[in-house]
Amino acid sequence: MKEKSNRGGFTGSIGFVLAAAGSAVGLGNIWRFPYLAAKDGGGIFIVVYIILALTFGFTLLTTEIAIGRKTGQSPLTAYGRLNEKWKFLGVIASIVPLVIIPYYCLIGGWVLKYFTAYLTMQGNALKEPTYFNDFISGNVAPVIFMLIYMAATFFIVYKGVDKGIEKCSRVLMPILIFIIIAIAIFSMTLSYTDADGVTRTGLEGVKVYLVPDLKSMTFQSFIEVVIDAMGQLFYSLSVAMGIMITYGSYVKKDTNLMKSINQIEIFDTVVAVLAGMVIIPAVFTFMGREGMEASGPGLMFVSLPKVFDAMGGIGMVVGMVFFLLVLFAALTSSVSIMEAIVSCLIDKFKIGRKKACWIVLAWSVVVGFIVCLGYNVFYFEKTLPNGTVAQILDVLDYFSNQFLMPIVAIGTCILVGWVIKPKTIIDEVERTDGEHPIKMRRKGLYIVMVKYVAPIMLFVLFLSALGLL
Repeated sequence: MKEKSNRGGFTGSIGFVLAAAGSAVGLGNIWRFPYLAAKDGGGIFIVVYIILALTFGFTLLTTEIAIGRKTGQSPLTAYGRLNEKWKFLGVIASIVPLVIIPYYCLIGGWVLKYFTAYLTMQGNALKEPTYFNDFISGNVAPVIFMLIYMAATFFIVYKGVDKGIEKCSRVLMPILIFIIIAIAIFSMTLSYTDADGVTRTGLEGVKVYLVPDLKSMTFQSFIEVVIDAMGQLFYSLSVAMGIMITYGSYVKKDTNLMKSINQIEIFDTVVAVLAGMVIIPAVFTFMGREGMEASGPGLMFVSLPKVFDAMGGIGMVVGMVFFLLVLFAALTSSVSIMEAIVSCLIDKFKIGRKKACWIVLAWSVVVGFIVCLGYNVFYFEKTLPNGTVAQILDVLDYFSNQFLMPIVAIGTCILVGWVIKPKTIIDEVERTDGEHPIKMRRKGLYIVMVKYVAPIMLFVLFLSALGLL
């Protein structure tokens, strides 16, 4: 009884779906999806992404959630419960959130800083080209904002699954959806005439975003689109980092997993597409196509403040609301990342939640501080296998997202597809303690994907990350 009390659980399927969707809806959806869509031919990327989400993403998401509920364990111990010889995979899966949480909280601190600037009506300073680099290379401010953001994440996880994570998700997710729809509508109404007399509108930006650009599409560029979409699914669905196994372990046995998985898929995909509707029309209107070339932090912290400034007085309000949206999205994701580690400590070492939370917080503070100093005191540049010139944060991101996560996903597919067999997962999905039987839709698709297609696709993605393709 003590162990169960330590672990906690979701009170119902709605809480689980909102928490899982909150984990999926993070920084990857807000700043990475729109950039990739703009880079990869607009509608082509979106169509490919949706197809992959319904096949490739569905397979990974279903597998991890079912593993979690079947074993009732976090990833560190869940894989060993399925097959003793495969417990090493649980160790690798547990390292992923351990690596991610410090630098994710650092980026969350950046978002908090920008939200605070707009909230205090100081957003005009953010438009300066050097503002972002000057801020992140500071010795004090980035650390302070990281610690505040980290404390908020810690507090929610410390409160537990139902009173912390679920309660937070029930409040933040509806607000997040409302904000993202409101800003998307606003972005479509924008209009701007530049110094050359050229007028661009938000609706034109929507066209650039949604209409497939087939003119310059080649077989090679299409393969790049597919690889980009697969990589985005890792960010979007929170798979291969132990989160969905952890959240699955908190789901009640009578919950309809098939229905919940479908809802998470829809939720995540809709938010990802809407994120593009927020950013692409606005950036296109005020900065043209060249402004859409910025990616990652450059898009979020450099390009968009210029867009908000160009809007005039209303831009200060829009900037504040936008970074509030991003802050909510980041927080629900960092909570899930920290929870995955806390759950591993509880299951493996049989310690209480409070003690586990303090251990994870200590780790996050120490490593986060080192990552912060990676932009000044510990600054260095290293060329990664994929050709990216990186420093500490980029190295950690590459190691977790491009190296460890594909290994975990490939190993999971092999374990399920060939060792314990797909029927193990299918039986768990169709299991119910209620009156009505549950039928797993896309069963045939799942078997083919988990045994053959997904491992091959993941291996290709892995080779691409290593710079071998």
